[in-house]
Amino acid sequence: MALQDKYKQLIDTATANGVADLQVREQDGVLYIDGTASSGAIKDQLWDVYNAIDPNFTSGDLILNVNVAIDAAVTKVKVVTQSSNLNIRKGPGTDQPIVGKAAHHEIITLVNRSNEQWWLVRTNDNEEGYCYAQYLEPVEG
Repeated sequence: MALQDKYKQLIDTATANGVADLQVREQDGVLYIDGTASSGAIKDQLWDVYNAIDPNFTSGDLILNVNVAIDAAVTKVKVVTQSSNLNIRKGPGTDQPIVGKAAHHEIITLVNRSNEQWWLVRTNDNEEGYCYAQYLEPVEG
């Protein structure tokens, strides 16, 4: 099955939700989906569709590079790890690759409270990804 057929529902969901600059390309047996979502909720919806197609994201044949627009409603959170840096992951799960780190007590941008365990964040260097929510604390503005 062609990868664009396998992930048709994901591509259709991105299109239906108005993901800007949507680009879909296949290279070396991997499908790349790039673009910009207008909200964290849309990005989370894409991850939910991906998980339904490929539970636990195990097939390794898709790279989902959809970030949230910078002007989305955001707030600030503080990293409250014991002493170490907090991993920022590509998707919501410890099996997802680490795309960045946030330092102990660093203030970062909360893009979306994706679920009880995983929140979508953006660092001051514009690294965007998911962090384990128990290590984040809202900052009073």
